Amino acid sequence: MTLTGYSLPLSPSGASSSLTCPPWFFSGEVVMVDYRVDPAAAARFLPPELELGPDPGAAAAVFAEWQWCSANGAELDDPAGCRFSEFLILLGCTFGGEPMARAPYAWVDQAVPLMRGWVQGMPKQFGSVHMTRPVQVGRAGPRMAAGGRFAAGLAVRDRRVAEVSVTLAEQGEPPHLHAVPLVHSRYFPAWVPGEKPLHQLVSSEVSDVEFGPVWRGAGEFRFFPSADPDLASLAPVEVGAGYAFTYAETLVGGRRLG
Repeated sequence: MTLTGYSLPLSPSGASSSLTCPPWFFSGEVVMVDYRVDPAAAARFLPPELELGPDPGAAAAVFAEWQWCSANGAELDDPAGCRFSEFLILLGCTFGGEPMARAPYAWVDQAVPLMRGWVQGMPKQFGSVHMTRPVQVGRAGPRMAAGGRFAAGLAVRDRRVAEVSVTLAEQGEPPHLHAVPLVHSRYFPAWVPGEKPLHQLVSSEVSDVEFGPVWRGAGEFRFFPSADPDLASLAPVEVGAGYAFTYAETLVGGRRLG
C-alpha cells in the first residue's frame, strides 16, 4: 500500500497529514502600525532579486488573529485547531518594479500555521501573541469607531518582544503593505550528502480578498529584540499611523519569481 498525504506524516489514506492541500481560507482581525527602519538595515534582509521600494525603509508591525479552514470547512468544527494568532514584520520592496512586501520575521502560536509557513517560505517561529478584541456591546473592549484603542503584544520564550497600540480616529484606505503581494524564500537545507538545499524565491497567490472598514489613527510601537542583533536592526526610527480592520483571503498557492 502506498503512503500518501499533502504533508508529513504520510499514512495509508493520507488523512494523517499535518496540512491539508490548498486552497486555505482565512478570516481575521488585524491590528498593525506603519513604521520606518534604517533603509540600509532593510536592504540587508532582501535577496539579490529584490530591491527597496520607492519609499526605502517602509515597514509595518502586523498582529493578526485568524480563523481558517480548508476547502471542506471541516476545521471549523474544531475551534482549538482552526484559530491562531501571529505577528509579522513587513518590509516594503519591489521585484522587477512590482510593489511587494517581505516578512523577514514571523511568529505564530500554533503548529499547523508554523508548518504551513515553512511550506510557503515564511520564516515562522513559535511565540505567544495576544490582541485586544473589538466588542459590539458593553464596556470590556474597544469599538471599531473613533476613540477605540486596540493593543497587541508578542512574547517569545516568556520575553516580550513587540507591543503595539492604535487609537482609532477615522476610516481610511487599506495600508499599503497589507495590500501588496508577499514575497518569500522557500528554503530547505540539504540533508543527504551531496545534495543542494532547495532555495526558491516565491510570492503568495491569493484570491477573494476582502477588507472590512479600515480604521486608522495614532500608532505606537515598542520593540524589545534583545536576544537577536539582526532583529534589533529592524527597530523603528519613526512610527507612523496605526490601523485596525477585519480581513479575509483565500491562499491558493505560490508563484515562482525568476
